Amino acid sequence: MKKLKCSISLLIVLIATSAQAERKNAVRTPEPGVLCDRYVCANKKGLSHALTEKHNGMRTAMNAFADKDMDMYEFTLANGIFCDVRERLCRKDRYYGPEGQRSAVSVEYTEFLFGKHDLSRL
Repeated sequence: MKKLKCSISLLIVLIATSAQAERKNAVRTPEPGVLCDRYVCANKKGLSHALTEKHNGMRTAMNAFADKDMDMYEFTLANGIFCDVRERLCRKDRYYGPEGQRSAVSVEYTEFLFGKHDLSRL
């Protein structure tokens, strides 16, 4: 019985930790065509100071955009999704494979941010 209680307690801790990590990395859509994580917000034009301030607050926006050399057109969201405004695609992550190819396209995020695409060309 004691072992069962310990296992249940451990399971509860793991579920709570997982849920907390999910919220920390969550990407939300506060309005059509806008993706936000807890740091920044973006639309089809790229990262947006105004949208970040509107949805995440002035302090978050000031911190996020303090680096004037930041690339506003290529960004990785807290959940690991990488978006490239010039390419008009979002990908599963920002990393390259062993053959130098980009990661797989995230159809869900690409369509949300940039609209429907003919992704068969990829």
